[in-house]
Amino acid sequence: MAEIKVATDANFEELVLKNERPVVVDFWAAWCGPCKMVAPEMEKLAQKYDGAVDVVKVDVDANPGLSQAFNIMSIPTIAFFKPGAQPQGVVGFKPLEQLEQQFGLEQFSQAQKADA
Repeated sequence: MAEIKVATDANFEELVLKNERPVVVDFWAAWCGPCKMVAPEMEKLAQKYDGAVDVVKVDVDANPGLSQAFNIMSIPTIAFFKPGAQPQGVVGFKPLEQLEQQFGLEQFSQAQKADA
């Protein structure tokens, strides 16, 4: 089973910014209804891209520094951090297919298969 890591103000740099792999970050809150709808999509994404793309969750209430640093105004916000590139983000519920298309994730799935 693919692991979804939990990032905090303290470990975000290590888990996301210094990661050699691309990272999809789910900025969420426990009280947010649409965030609960996104959770299963994040699990599917983590499973499908296990070993190629990391998936990380950030509780915005517990980590206000990250919300401020990345200007998170609405949740859920799903952000894609690719090494050497500016992060991209989408706001609101998006199914796995839309996230794949938005962030161009298919290339990482192909790369993973080539390495296997």
